[in-house]
Amino acid sequence: MSVAPLLEESIEVSAPPATVWALVTDLPRMARWSPQVVKTIVRGGRGVGLGTRTVNINRRGPLVWPTRSKVVAFEPHSEFAFRIKDNYTIWSFSLEPTTTGTRVVQRRRTPDGTAAISNRLVDTVLGGQEQFTSELRDGMRQTLSRIKAEAEA
Repeated sequence: MSVAPLLEESIEVSAPPATVWALVTDLPRMARWSPQVVKTIVRGGRGVGLGTRTVNINRRGPLVWPTRSKVVAFEPHSEFAFRIKDNYTIWSFSLEPTTTGTRVVQRRRTPDGTAAISNRLVDTVLGGQEQFTSELRDGMRQTLSRIKAEAEA
């Protein structure tokens, strides 16, 4: 199976876009919501904005691996995205106001494909593309549910 060009999950949150925006752009807190992210370190010690770089530690069972990312879209209360340097994927959150709060869409796009080393690791260590894609989708749903719970608390 080849790498899915787009993974997308969404959720309705009973909170205004500004509240949700404050959460999804607080990258060090991502470890609280994502089942794969262990830690995110914002380089430079400043707040998150366009061009911000991070170092991320990810985990799946006994496997731990680092990634590096750069914020590539930053439109307050609307669109936030970062590109993973190591595998070329772009992860994003889109926020749309609704009559009851905010629709949050999380996406993983692969407009340039994925790195050959990443594909080999997924195929040989992480159970193959189909299993890994399924895990990513499950993780996106968990992440969105946890962000929703925090935004509505």
